[in-house]
Amino acid sequence: MKKNKAMIAGFVLPCTLSLLIMYLYPVIRTIVMSFFAIDSVTASVSEWSFNGLGNYARIFGSATYLTSLSNMLKIWFVGGILTLTIALLFAVILTSGIRFKKFFRAAIYLPNVISAVALATMWIQYVYNQDYGLLNAMLEMVGLDGVRWLGTDMKFWAMLFAFVFGAVGYYMLIFISGIERIPQDLYEAATIDGANKIQQFFKITLPLLKGIIKTNLTFWSVNTITFFLWSKMFSPVSSEASTIVPVVYLYDTVFGSTGNSERDAGAGAAVGVVLAIFVGVVYFITNKLLKDDDLEF
Repeated sequence: MKKNKAMIAGFVLPCTLSLLIMYLYPVIRTIVMSFFAIDSVTASVSEWSFNGLGNYARIFGSATYLTSLSNMLKIWFVGGILTLTIALLFAVILTSGIRFKKFFRAAIYLPNVISAVALATMWIQYVYNQDYGLLNAMLEMVGLDGVRWLGTDMKFWAMLFAFVFGAVGYYMLIFISGIERIPQDLYEAATIDGANKIQQFFKITLPLLKGIIKTNLTFWSVNTITFFLWSKMFSPVSSEASTIVPVVYLYDTVFGSTGNSERDAGAGAAVGVVLAIFVGVVYFITNKLLKDDDLEF
């Protein structure tokens, strides 16, 4: 018995230590740092100066941070509606028995296989380019003038649409896995009762996907707060108001930005805490609003 306990402890210990060192410690340290004035993330604890809620007051008093927060919320809300709705639509179509569904599934998921940097570059150089981009070429074919898709007033929506294009396939596969778990007997019984496809979707498919919808909402929220690469690809030189998001503001605050060498790791930690709270709130609300279905598979 003692040997078994020792063996179990030996297997569990590496995982426990990894969890404590690589996850729990950084989380606790970040929360503590958010209440101190710290010049650099490498500064020793003895150099920290207690600042209370000063860091939070600073970031919420910054117009740039509020702009980044507004951009993030638009990405989360507008982008979330577009991404999850299109993903669910594709998932329903591909599980309806259409031909070549494996090909379409792979084609829709393909952007997730491509590097995000390569995908963003493709949209910037070959789709949105004002001189030889695909969109302006299509407009010129019908006699319309080209549009500055990467201009200040259009850049945010251009970035968001490109991101949605690349994200749909990932969430589609999660929806497909949920739909395929629903017993076909339910659809057969509904068909016998005279329910059409639309009625079956709203009465059977959608209610039984509550758990999957919660999962996708959580994943989407996490992807929204980590929206770093796309923002930097569309504003590579310096952070622009049209594309800046909180995680980019965090990076600029902690490590400095073009023309601004001032660093504040404490304020950056406060930004990280606010983002974590945002995901927690979304998870809590979705759990309250979307109760798990009672059907057991």
